[in-house]
Amino acid sequence: MRNARKIEPRIQSTANAMTTKPTDNQKSADAETTDRVFATERLPTAFAFDDQVASVFDDMINRSVPGYSTIVSMIGVLAERYCGAGSRIYDLGASLGGASFAVAHQLPHDDYQIIAIDNSEAMTSRLRERLANTQLDAQTAPLSSRIECRNEDLRDSEIRDASMVILNFTLQFIDPAAREALMHKIYAGMRPGGLLVISEKIQFPDPQLNELFIDLYHRFKETQGYSKLEIAQKRAALENVLIPETLEAHRQRLSGAGFHSIDAWFQCFNFASMVAFK
Repeated sequence: MRNARKIEPRIQSTANAMTTKPTDNQKSADAETTDRVFATERLPTAFAFDDQVASVFDDMINRSVPGYSTIVSMIGVLAERYCGAGSRIYDLGASLGGASFAVAHQLPHDDYQIIAIDNSEAMTSRLRERLANTQLDAQTAPLSSRIECRNEDLRDSEIRDASMVILNFTLQFIDPAAREALMHKIYAGMRPGGLLVISEKIQFPDPQLNELFIDLYHRFKETQGYSKLEIAQKRAALENVLIPETLEAHRQRLSGAGFHSIDAWFQCFNFASMVAFK
């Protein structure tokens, strides 16, 4: 077991990108990983986590979700506090493993197992490559020894002995009719005192507030370099694929499954992250 260490949460800053002038190779690499999926006019199709999206997902999620890097970093901090010795942490809908990496880098001990689950083969294949080529430090084995990546539907996944379960912008893509059963399964598979983190795009019962926050969000995306065409086309693609709910609907479902001490710890516009305890 390596020596326990204290690691401060890592929060990305765009200021660092301005300190050095990128080389031509860096510019080419950046262009390949920049989200341009909806930049040209296209026929309406449902959004999917396919190879095209997976190849630019890091850029897409950071430019599309206000506060995303803060949420991911703080998930790591929460894990440091609530990850029980010998327990499992489940990252459900892990995509490229942002939350899993944050947890692994933050935990001061080795006595844990992270299970990263996603039903997209395009995502999990890239995550496995990252895990095989990433180390916590020079003295440790690749992160693949700490994080197990599974390509499966989380609705069919077994949850057991979990001190923490993470649903980071995942539940919104699950059929609403299946969400209650999923919460009950997660609750049953957690240790007493375990922590559930759910980050979601949300809607508001007040139509005026709903309209306001959607408008502010679209303006945020424009400041991130997205065109009105990109915003409109992605919004259309997500229709009936990403189905948001109110914070109250989340609270009621979590409470009905047995969770307590439920509340939002982060919110920016129509995006929020909640915690709940078993």
